[in-house]
Amino acid sequence: MKAKYVNPFTDFGFKKIFGEEASKPQLIDFLNALLPLKEKIVDLNFKNTEHLGQSDIDRKVIYDIYCENEKGEKFIVELQKAKQNYFKERTIYYSTFPIREQAEKGEWNYNLQAVYCVGILDFTFDDYETEPEKSEVVHTIKLKNQHGKVFYDKLTFIYIEMPNFRLKEEELRTRLDKWLYFIRHLEDFQTIPSIFSDEVFSEAFAKAELAKLGTAEYANYEHSLKIYRDLKSVIDTAFDEGKLEGKLEIAKSAKQMGLKIEDIIRLTGLRREDIEDL
Repeated sequence: MKAKYVNPFTDFGFKKIFGEEASKPQLIDFLNALLPLKEKIVDLNFKNTEHLGQSDIDRKVIYDIYCENEKGEKFIVELQKAKQNYFKERTIYYSTFPIREQAEKGEWNYNLQAVYCVGILDFTFDDYETEPEKSEVVHTIKLKNQHGKVFYDKLTFIYIEMPNFRLKEEELRTRLDKWLYFIRHLEDFQTIPSIFSDEVFSEAFAKAELAKLGTAEYANYEHSLKIYRDLKSVIDTAFDEGKLEGKLEIAKSAKQMGLKIEDIIRLTGLRREDIEDL
């Protein structure tokens, strides 16, 4: 059966639903459902998603979505389609940019605004020590001391392992449940389930409907979908974590698909020179 809605795990689909100016209500609603905020987000301002390091040693950083709320708090939202080495390290590295950009010239008291890094993962980490951890969908991480007490509450990492989300429609209870169900099953929907009756979700479905895309947009989506499917296929067959051969095979295929060098670095963890030599 032909899909009626975009695949939200494609770059095009994800940004169409959450990353456009007209998509602010959807992004605000999703973040309010997900984040442990003391006060709800009222408004967001999209910021430049490309950041350059302050020295030649720093690599260029490109976020999927980078925004700021009315209080100056920063939000990075990343869609990660495939497992890669040092993924956790990369998200921590990413968090340093919204922290460093808050520095003020002259006298400054170092009072920072909160930074939230959200990773929506189309895979699981598979490195947990206990069974309950392995089945959890949302993992919230803060900087804590040896007694488990939060040492610094203005830096939060949240990883959502989408393969672990298995609730059925009748089991959905929270707003977050609905959003994760929407993301997980959007491409399979032929009609809008009755649980998505409010305006925010109605608009999300409207933005995601393939029939409403213009010719150029549809072509961009088809290209994005092909890259997603081809890349997933290559990773499923070639990626053996920690082995250079598997990563080089993925990088070679990704390069042939037309992915940018920066995206291939993010995907494989390989050095730029290794990829350029392929």
